[in-house]
Amino acid sequence: MPYRPKKMERQVVGGILRRFRNWLPRHGAGPPQDNLGEVVKEPERAQEHCLPNFAGGQHFFEYLLVVSLKKKPSVDDYEPTITYQFPKRENLLRGQQEEEERLLGAIPLFCFPDGNEWAPLTEYPRETFSFVLTNVDGSRKIGYCRRLLPAGRGPRLPRVYCIISCIGCFGLFSKILDEVEKRHQISMAVIYPFMQGLREAAFPAPGKTVTLKSFIPDSGTEFISLTRPLDSHLEHVDFSSLLRCLSFEQILQIFASAVLERRIIFLAEGLSTLSQCIHAAAALLYPFSWAHTYIPVVPESLLATVCCPTPFMVGVQMRFRQEVMESPMEEVGDEKDILPPKLQEDILESLGQGIKGSQTSEQINEHVSGPFVQFFVKTVGHYASYIKREANGQSHFQERAFYKALTSKANRRFVKKFVKTQLFSLFIQEAEKSKNPPAGYFQQKILEYEERKKQKKPKEKTLK
Repeated sequence: MPYRPKKMERQVVGGILRRFRNWLPRHGAGPPQDNLGEVVKEPERAQEHCLPNFAGGQHFFEYLLVVSLKKKPSVDDYEPTITYQFPKRENLLRGQQEEEERLLGAIPLFCFPDGNEWAPLTEYPRETFSFVLTNVDGSRKIGYCRRLLPAGRGPRLPRVYCIISCIGCFGLFSKILDEVEKRHQISMAVIYPFMQGLREAAFPAPGKTVTLKSFIPDSGTEFISLTRPLDSHLEHVDFSSLLRCLSFEQILQIFASAVLERRIIFLAEGLSTLSQCIHAAAALLYPFSWAHTYIPVVPESLLATVCCPTPFMVGVQMRFRQEVMESPMEEVGDEKDILPPKLQEDILESLGQGIKGSQTSEQINEHVSGPFVQFFVKTVGHYASYIKREANGQSHFQERAFYKALTSKANRRFVKKFVKTQLFSLFIQEAEKSKNPPAGYFQQKILEYEERKKQKKPKEKTLK
């Protein structure tokens, strides 16, 4: 839900995040700033996707980490600690070593965001979730996590297998975590050759498959195929959890709050549900990117983030609901009035057409994302016509003429507000740098929409 804080608590938030000065959970990329009280560091440039979109050829991952709970001396609490790391980096330069230490120091907290009060368990449902860390230089690291009980008998503590990668492709990494989990039940020694083979393989291009050969004791040699979807603009997200947890009207309200860059808190107990829902909500903004504080699951020690005076999109476990609700905030309550009424109806009508049980996750993603893409096509799809390029190579966006070109008053009122957001500003900055509109999915939908309008005009003239 969107909230507005009543007072600023910059010093509190800054003190808690001090240890993560160089690794902050954000979507945007931006330069370093000295004020630690500022949780968000504004980005210099926008990405067309909320997470990196790769053509192929890169390494699958940077690290595989095992994070375990270790009991603190003289107290009952446990502390998450990295107990296994592959590969071990050697011969790093001093700056590289310091960066690695900062990164590895931040990760355990996000693998066990639900505090340190644990007790050995005999049963624990596995959870798959993810987090995003953004360095001050704009580089992103995504942590794909599988939390489960290690093999054995009797009470034991859960551990987390965490794959650190620069690539946003949740479906693919979920399958990789399945393979890691299958091997962890046998022995840690069986995981190493599989991950080594994965590290040596090149990340496939959209629509392509990479096949890995792996030996498992008592099972023999297995061939594991990892395939990327042909349309990769939604491969980093799964809308199923969002549909299970929220009504279409609620999803629309979240979208409305996000486009005006408000403070949005998701509440759920499961780590998987939280991370999947918040990634899905951010993906609804395509082709724009959320450039502010972005934490799919807020660790207990960072709950003061919800007092941040700047925009955020965060997930909080239900067990911490009381702490969040006690924060000095208020609900805005105008979400139903942000978007043009006719376009709201169009979105709800498209979403309500139904999702068949036989549809693949890619088809479900397209069904949910499509109406929101069309919303942006209808409201700002004409942006390229209002970027005027000078003879000296400089470009200038004609903001006033852009929103005045809309014939609908409701659309014009919305766009007049939207052009003032960081979402739109960063998108236009990138467009101004390009000589031609980017040949992506959004541009394809713009061209299809313009073609439909051209075909509709002759029919209207005939009717007259």
